[in-house]
Amino acid sequence: MSTRPLFDNISSTKGWEMLAENKSSALVDVRTTEEWSLVGIPIISSLGKELIKIEWLKSPSMVKNTNFKTHLMEQVKDKSTPLIFICRSGGRSLAAAEEMLEAGYSECYNIEDGFEGEPDQNGHRGNISGWKFNNLPWGKS
Repeated sequence: MSTRPLFDNISSTKGWEMLAENKSSALVDVRTTEEWSLVGIPIISSLGKELIKIEWLKSPSMVKNTNFKTHLMEQVKDKSTPLIFICRSGGRSLAAAEEMLEAGYSECYNIEDGFEGEPDQNGHRGNISGWKFNNLPWGKS
């Protein structure tokens, strides 16, 4: 009997809870190298985990990283590992989660509020939603 792959859009706080509760789960940050260094990254070392960083779009051209799937499969060989994807606000991470479901991973989740969340009325991120807004651990890489 085959099991149906599991996909869900989740909040950043739910992502943190899942990472804390499931020892085999992994967090995959699909933003660009510049975003990691200038904006910051989720810090999950207190959970005994290391953040997986693979650009979905290659900077500065912002074209799709054709090696994304291969690089992730090299780092996470067990396709039953729950993969939790994060980007700035949930778009790139959604695409990455869908691609890895198609690659045979059985559980993929998209942090729909992302690392910085949606922009506020002044166009600033981090004031409405997201990993940083929810005071989850983060720092500069």
